[in-house]
Amino acid sequence: MIAIVDYGAGNTGSVSNALSRLSCKHVISADPEVIRKADKVIIPGVGAAAPAILHLEELGLDRLIVSLQQPVLGICLGMQLLCRSSEEGTTGCLGIFDTEVRRFRGALPVPHMGWNSLKQCRGPLFADLPDEPGDVYFVHSFYAAVCRQTIAVCNYMQPFSAALQQDNFFATQFHPEKSGSTGALILKNFTEL
Repeated sequence: MIAIVDYGAGNTGSVSNALSRLSCKHVISADPEVIRKADKVIIPGVGAAAPAILHLEELGLDRLIVSLQQPVLGICLGMQLLCRSSEEGTTGCLGIFDTEVRRFRGALPVPHMGWNSLKQCRGPLFADLPDEPGDVYFVHSFYAAVCRQTIAVCNYMQPFSAALQQDNFFATQFHPEKSGSTGALILKNFTEL
């Protein structure tokens, strides 16, 4: 069973639909016991970091998430919340990934929205995909800086972490649930960890 964490900042419905297409048993829940007992956990997210972290703290999920031993996948805002900190509201985050989340600054439109390509992909999320697997779907104004835990890179005004991994924690800045066949394979790879 996969638990999709419901913390009020999510694209839980689209992640649920994507897992249903893969015939994966899952539940959307904010119950710490359900999340703790799940085989895998997905932290989706659309929105702002500061209120999202506050809501996780109110639910007692901040401490739970960092203690999880099963595979965990953060998506978009869910990825950013797993980083050390965010410039968005100067927010302290969960600290799984040792990198900062910064705002895009430059000549191109913000948010970075639409299809963009992945580079330097490695690790089990990208199994059975080519080294440069094609375009995936992004929508974000903030990005995680490239760091030692970066497992895929994208370029928009500068290189940034498109995916991260630390032990059992995985994360994607892009939305695999909205990224066609490439995203479906990435989600499938996560479900089979």
